[in-house]
Amino acid sequence: MAKTVTLKAEPRAKAGTTASKAIRKAGKVPAIIYGRHQSPQSLQLDAHTLSLTLHGGTEHLLVNLEIEGGTKTLALIQDVQHHPVKRHIVHLDFHALKEDEVMHTSVPVIGFGEPIGVKTGGGLLEQIIRALEVECLPKDLPDSITIDVSGMNQGDSIHVNQVALPAGVKALVNGDAVIFHCAAPTVEAAATPAEGEAASPEVLKEKKPADGAAPAAAAPAKKDAKK
Repeated sequence: MAKTVTLKAEPRAKAGTTASKAIRKAGKVPAIIYGRHQSPQSLQLDAHTLSLTLHGGTEHLLVNLEIEGGTKTLALIQDVQHHPVKRHIVHLDFHALKEDEVMHTSVPVIGFGEPIGVKTGGGLLEQIIRALEVECLPKDLPDSITIDVSGMNQGDSIHVNQVALPAGVKALVNGDAVIFHCAAPTVEAAATPAEGEAASPEVLKEKKPADGAAPAAAAPAKKDAKK
């Protein structure tokens, strides 16, 4: 099961671009929480605490959200927006949940082991799906889905329907979708003339005179000898 973290939030009175800029300048991150059983509410969280909580891990976390003046709310971090250059968090979306409510989210896919086709044949392991869309109860949400790829030879693939998912977790993508593929090494063949085709002869061109130099005079024609 995915770990649940605790975050503290404050109600946010004003929305809009100007208000959000002022919030970020004060060291806060604007956010919103919404869900099937509650009206959307604007929030703000401490930027430093949030950065430490999400550093180095998946951003689709289950959260016990402590909203000032309210009660704890179980929520999923649904979307995280980052600054396009500096990459710090600029906005969060929380999806409020109930413990008995089925949720839809994505879970990171992690391969472990070195494929035989890579180790002995110089092949290439390609990961097609990096996060798998699933549905489950909050208590069944895994941190990640790990897949052993060590037995793969060149040309082998692992499909969604070949993966044993944790109990209570159902994939929401086509079972034939490829997660991993072990490809053969790419070899670039040297360009050679086709059989029976002679190589093109090099064409020698008259040397161009240097700038300013007069072109060489043509040799005078020979006069016919007198009979």
